[in-house]
Amino acid sequence: MTTTLRPTTPPTAKDPTRRYSLAGGLFYILTFAASIPAWVLIRTSVNDDLSFIPGHETQLLWAGIGDWVTAMTGVGAAVALYPVVKRQSQASAIGYVTTRLVEAAVIMVGVCALLAVVTLQQDVVGTPGSDPAAVTAVGQGLVAVRDWSFLFGPGFMATFNALMLGTLMYKSGLVPRVIPAVGLIGAPLLLAANLATYFGYNEQTSTLTMIATLPIAFWELGVGFYLTFKGFKPSPVTAGLTTVD
Repeated sequence: MTTTLRPTTPPTAKDPTRRYSLAGGLFYILTFAASIPAWVLIRTSVNDDLSFIPGHETQLLWAGIGDWVTAMTGVGAAVALYPVVKRQSQASAIGYVTTRLVEAAVIMVGVCALLAVVTLQQDVVGTPGSDPAAVTAVGQGLVAVRDWSFLFGPGFMATFNALMLGTLMYKSGLVPRVIPAVGLIGAPLLLAANLATYFGYNEQTSTLTMIATLPIAFWELGVGFYLTFKGFKPSPVTAGLTTVD
C-alpha cells in the first residue's frame, strides 16, 4: 500500500494588534464625523447673544446626539489603543485614557445643557405665567454652559490627548512619526489659543482658534485613517505579539 503525502499549507501569521488599530482608527474618524455636524447645528441654532432661535429644537436634539457620540468614540479610541500603547509606557497610556474620560464627562455636561434648552422651549415657553425674558435669560445661561464645556472638553483636553498619545506614538514608531509630530507641535498652539479664549482675548470661533486647531485636526485625522487602513507599523513595541494559525 502506497501512502501519498499531500503538501501542507504553511501556517498564516496574524497580527493580533490589527483589531486594536482598526477599532482605534474608526473611533477617531467617527469622532470627527459626529462632532463637526453637531457644532454646525448648534451654531445655526443660537444667536450671537447666546439666545436660542425658536423652531430649532430638533437641530439641538441632533446636536446633543452628535456630542454624545463624540464623547463615546473618544473613550472608545483610548480603550482600543491602550493594550498596545501601554507596552511603550503604561503610565502615559493610563494618562491618555484618563484625559479621554475627563473630556467625555465635560462634553456630557454640555449635552445636558443643550437638552435643557430644548426642555425650556417645549415645556415652558408659552405656558400660562411664564416670563419670556426669564426663559431667554435661562436659555442663554445654558448655552453659555455648553460653550464653556466645549472649551474645556474638546478644547483644553484635546491638547492633553495629543501630548499623551502623540508622545506614545512618536516614541514607539507605531505610525509614521510625522503624524504625531504635527500633533505635538499643534498641542501648545491650541492650548495658547484656548487660554486666550479663557481670559477673554479670543473667541472660540475666531480665525486664530481655527488656525490653531488645524495641526490637531491633521494629527487626529491622520492617525485615524492610518490606523484604519494600515494598522500599526512594525515596532519593538509589538515584537513577539504575532500569532500563527
